[in-house]
Amino acid sequence: MTDFFETAARQAGVTEHTDHRPWPLPDSPWTSAQSWVDLAFLHWRVDPGGLRRLVPDSVELDTFDGAAWIGIVPFLLTGLRLRGLPPIPGLSTFPELNVRTYVTREDKPGIWFFTLDAASTWFVEAGKKIYRLPYSRARMRCERNGDHVDYESSRTGATFAARYRGDGPLFHAEPGSLDYFLTERYCLYTEDGGRPYRANIHHPPWDLQRGEAVVAENTISPVPLPDEEPHVLFSPRQDVVVWPLTEL
Repeated sequence: MTDFFETAARQAGVTEHTDHRPWPLPDSPWTSAQSWVDLAFLHWRVDPGGLRRLVPDSVELDTFDGAAWIGIVPFLLTGLRLRGLPPIPGLSTFPELNVRTYVTREDKPGIWFFTLDAASTWFVEAGKKIYRLPYSRARMRCERNGDHVDYESSRTGATFAARYRGDGPLFHAEPGSLDYFLTERYCLYTEDGGRPYRANIHHPPWDLQRGEAVVAENTISPVPLPDEEPHVLFSPRQDVVVWPLTEL
């Protein structure tokens, strides 16, 4: 329980540091917080034309050096809570896996999620209803073995299994670099009934390591991935606060 209170205090403190943000914090208060542990960014370069058809016209597909990117991001979510409340033991820790690309609107680059899997029924339903995101309940395992993380997620029609780890010193991505493009995003976009929405998020700059991953199974991508090793980054932990959706 002590760790949950320490997590809540660390989450609440993230808004004290905002110099790295590409735009100011919203005027309204954030409403929920969560922490992401043992997170891997696995990214593949893909053709923008094929991906553009899967993203609505309300946002612009964001590219780096002419390429679009598919990201598969496994992690352990912990410390989930509402503002002013502590995390609830037994309900606030579970694996999550998201599949995403990068979009922008009104000069605010963000994330577009194709799917989000979580090992929590209540969180899946809340994510669909409150944030209008394509969450699914999945059978999942996130287990640290030494310096490696063994990760599995399975639901009807989509399976992902990998072993990954970070290696080397922690660093912050340099603005203008590919690592920065793939990680330093401070909002998400979604649509519901043809209406576009944005939710702001805030966190410190990512503490990153170079990573390595062995992907054993992957049928979760919305487009075919190139037959090549992914670009891998690893982060031991990130504390995040989240604002409600706003219609655009």
